[in-house]
Amino acid sequence: MSVSIHPAVDSGVKSGNKDFAGGKLHCHCRDQRVEITVKSQSAHNHVCGCTQCWKPEGALFSQVAVVPRDSLAVTANGNKLKVVDASAAIQRQACKACGVHMYGRIENEKHPFFGLDFIHTELSDEEGWCEPEFAAFVSSIIESGADPAGMDEVRKRLKTLGLERYDCLSPPLMDAIATHTAKAAGVRR
Repeated sequence: MSVSIHPAVDSGVKSGNKDFAGGKLHCHCRDQRVEITVKSQSAHNHVCGCTQCWKPEGALFSQVAVVPRDSLAVTANGNKLKVVDASAAIQRQACKACGVHMYGRIENEKHPFFGLDFIHTELSDEEGWCEPEFAAFVSSIIESGADPAGMDEVRKRLKTLGLERYDCLSPPLMDAIATHTAKAAGVRR
């Protein structure tokens, strides 16, 4: 049996639709579900092995994408949301009842990703969100309990799925962080 990465990619990575214009995300509650409405396509979708991102039960990785902050709105049962860790750079908003992370927001205007909100596209019934492009923080799944002896199999499975493997973010995102830092330090304009 092959290694299970995340339910949204285990059967193969589905292509997104470049004309997709957003949709609704819902928590896992049976009633009074938290609803998030996103009025844009997502970007930089990836599977993430960090210990901070919400993962579905049994998944080694989360699946995370970003959207412009002004395209996201809480449209139902926002009173059920709470910040998971107020000291974290990404203020992850989770449903108090079911625990699902609905979105993450960066409040620090100096952060390189300020203006982007982090979402889990698998919380949507709509299809067309951009497809996962890479795997980030692969080694970090060990910190969540994955067996270090199985990492070669995990990396092989990610390769089979067509997901480039990194122990950080993808090169374009790392370049964006470095450019932001260089501009803030006056090294670049």
